[in-house]
This record gives sequence, C-alpha cells and structure tokens, in this order.
Amino acid sequence: MKASARRFLIPRLLSAGFTLIELLVVIAIIAILAALLFPALGKAKLKAQGIQCMNNHRQLALAWRMYSEDNRDVLLYATADGGYAQFSWVQGVLDFNSGNPSNWNPDVDIKKSPMWPYCGNSVGIWRCPADRSTVLVSGERKPRIRTMSMSIWVGGWADAGGNVTDAQCSGPAWRVYSKMSDMVNPGAAKTWVFLDEREDKINYGNAFTDMTGYPDQPTSWRFHYDFPGSYHHRACGFSFADGHSEIKRWLDERTVPPIQEGGAWNAQVFVASPRNQDIFWMQDRSTRRK
Repeated sequence: MKASARRFLIPRLLSAGFTLIELLVVIAIIAILAALLFPALGKAKLKAQGIQCMNNHRQLALAWRMYSEDNRDVLLYATADGGYAQFSWVQGVLDFNSGNPSNWNPDVDIKKSPMWPYCGNSVGIWRCPADRSTVLVSGERKPRIRTMSMSIWVGGWADAGGNVTDAQCSGPAWRVYSKMSDMVNPGAAKTWVFLDEREDKINYGNAFTDMTGYPDQPTSWRFHYDFPGSYHHRACGFSFADGHSEIKRWLDERTVPPIQEGGAWNAQVFVASPRNQDIFWMQDRSTRRK
C-alpha cells in the first residue's frame, strides 16, 4: 500500500470506529489468507498451462496426421538434409544465438513446414506455454518459438540422398516408421510423435529415444542428448500417432537434471542412466525390433 493511501485510508477507518489494533488484526488476517491462496493459484496456473499444452499437442498431432492422409499415408521426416529438407516436419536449429532467426522468427522455418497449411495459422501450437526460454535480439527478449520435437523413429532422419539410416542412434535392428500403416507394433495409440523438449537440449526438429537395452537389459539404459522436458512440475507433454496427448510425470531424479542456462551444446551425446524407468517408458512407446 502506498504511503499516500495509508495516510488517507487509516485515519478514515479509525474515525469510523476501528481501533488501530483491530485494523492491524484485519491486515494480518488478509496477509495470512493471501499466503494460503497463492499456492493454490500457482497450482491452478500450472494446471491451466498443462491443459493448454495438451491442446497444442493434439492440434500439432492432428496437423501431422492430416498431412499424411493427404499424401498417400507417407510420414514426414523427423529431420532431413539437402533436397529432402522440404519433406521434414520442420527445419532450422534452435540455440541461444541472437543472430539465429530460427529461434524467434516463425517465417523462417515454421511457416515453411509442410504441416503449416494444417495448423490453422497458429504458431502457438508449436510451443508449450510453460516454456519460458528466450533469446536476446537487439536488446529485446523474445520467446523462442518451438518446444516440440518429433520422435526420430517416426519418419527418421533422411540424408541428402533421401536415405533413412539406422536412426543414427541404436543400430539397424529397430524400425523407423515411414507410413502410418507401418504403426502396427506397438500401435498408433502407444507410439509417441511429439514431446516437449528441454530448453537446454532442443536443437534439430527430432528427438532421439535410445533403444539400447530395451526391454530386458536395464543396466544398459541411457539417455541420448535429447532429454525430455519437465515443464509441468516434473512432467512432460507427449502426443501420440492416434491423435491423443498426455502428460507423463517423471519418477527418476536423473530425468530432470538442473537446466543449464544458455544451452549445453558441448554435453556428451549419451548419458548412462541404468534402471531408469522413465527411459523404459519412452522406449516402450517409441518403436520395436524389425
């Protein structure tokens, strides 16, 4: 309360019959009630952000499905090089470089995506509302425009010749889905397409789930560089090939290491995390052996 307001309000309340002690008691009660209310408001905000994130995921997954249905069941690449880049769901690399317009300008990559005509002209669906990452551009803080990344096992990474390799991750034994009809095992409802990726890990449009050790060698489980996000109170948003979305709460502390401000481009490619059930959860919803 401003000093001028106090000089006006307190004498008026006192003249109306309130004693100074009574007034202080009322103020103390209001402060206590506010302190009790703030955590509830914080939880309500987190819940609202989670609902909005799920809505964004559903719309993005719908756009992805509509593209496939209009293009003979063919899936977009998670990433593609050279002349095949036009068939990647999104191009551009995110970092914290103010000179990289892919971080903040939707005209550079998002609006050139093959999925864009199916997105209802909405840039916002490419981002989790709880993602607060920004980049400094000409002295102004601008929000980065993408949180979502696509599973490398959905579409894969095409080289300049259009060849999808072994997903550059876990060897050739694992299936990379190239058509919607390929998703028989584990099935569309159990194959994730998009996730929220951590602000200090997101770069290309793809996200690797390393399949090493799946399903029964838990001592070999490990993360690839592409750690999942935890924007929803230690939980991550996912959307699946059948169009549904959900929030997965992480169980293992190793899944949610502290954010490294400014990104972690020099971090190791693989991070061992044996017996981490969060890794198993993602593996189980990524792909299967050929």
